[in-house]
Amino acid sequence: MQGDSGTAGADTEIEHLADLDAVLSSGRALTGLRLQDLDLTAYEARLLARTDVEGLVVLGGRLSPALNAHLGAHHALVFPSDPHAPVDPYRATLYTAAELYAGLETDGYESTPDYRAYQWMRDGAVHRDAFVTLLRAIHDDSISDALDEFTGQRPVVGVMGGHALARGTSGYAAAARLGHALASAGLVVATGGGPGAMEAANLGALAAEPGALDDALRRLAAVPTFRPSVAAWVSLALEVRAGLPVSADRCSLGIPTWFYGHEPPNVFCDGIGKYFSNAVREDGLLARASAGLVVLEGAAGTVQEIFQAVTPLFYAPLESTLAPLVLVGQEYWSETVPVWGAVQALGQERGMGSVVHLVDSAEEAAVIILDRPDGATAAGGLR
Repeated sequence: MQGDSGTAGADTEIEHLADLDAVLSSGRALTGLRLQDLDLTAYEARLLARTDVEGLVVLGGRLSPALNAHLGAHHALVFPSDPHAPVDPYRATLYTAAELYAGLETDGYESTPDYRAYQWMRDGAVHRDAFVTLLRAIHDDSISDALDEFTGQRPVVGVMGGHALARGTSGYAAAARLGHALASAGLVVATGGGPGAMEAANLGALAAEPGALDDALRRLAAVPTFRPSVAAWVSLALEVRAGLPVSADRCSLGIPTWFYGHEPPNVFCDGIGKYFSNAVREDGLLARASAGLVVLEGAAGTVQEIFQAVTPLFYAPLESTLAPLVLVGQEYWSETVPVWGAVQALGQERGMGSVVHLVDSAEEAAVIILDRPDGATAAGGLR
């Protein structure tokens, strides 16, 4: 969980049992520590022997009633979870595709944590359950903290685009090759984590070899979209991912939301930061795009993301070094969904005018992102 300057910080957060063991062995007071999502079963005797726990906060995890009572008696705080929650509100790491789609092959998509989390969110809203609302907010803050740890100081490029782009199309292949080029240059490729253009960019970023990417594109075309069957769409993707050569030097990140429950997350990510709040998710995704943002064709959600990205560019101090915003598809963004005129008009009055671009191809977008004057490394272009 995130701390502030006056309370908890990185030095008080304990997210791994090895760190807890080190603290207990050191004799350090436990006052003020935050224990997040830990199974305390093996440490119960040692914790029961300690009374220096005032202000200790236990966020979820596993502990016995006896330890719970002991900590409470000595003024520690133990935050409970909801036994009916399909996800852990206090989790300390990003999701994996295997976690979100657990049970898919045997019991169908409706049995998976991903689907059940969406239903849990909807049920809590309908019944105005304040406790569920609180747990969702804690969950999303935990995901934000995990995203900070996952990305660290690595440069992140965002790739936005519509969920309707089908596998097997030239647009899908172009988005995949864009993701491949950006990741090959050492950038973390972050998308909205859903289907379509997002899946394509995550696939390309994950695939370490161009030939393997071509093979994956060919195989995935057999199930073009997640409609009518999410299970068929996911199952094929999991098969393709299992045979995909990957590299520790590459990073593919998805940041989806249960707000769009009809959009299942794609599986081609090293980490999945899935949120209940779409507003928190979009702000976090765009704020992390330190190396720039590429926007492929999309509908209302993509348009919203464009202007959400434009706002901080517009109001940035004139001396700021700004990351590029690149819209791909001149006819689309000028005529079909005429966003470019507004972006260009805003840019004429501020420093952002030099970093907003409208291009025709993913290849051109890659060149702009990778040939920045502030030192980004070119990837040698797209095939």
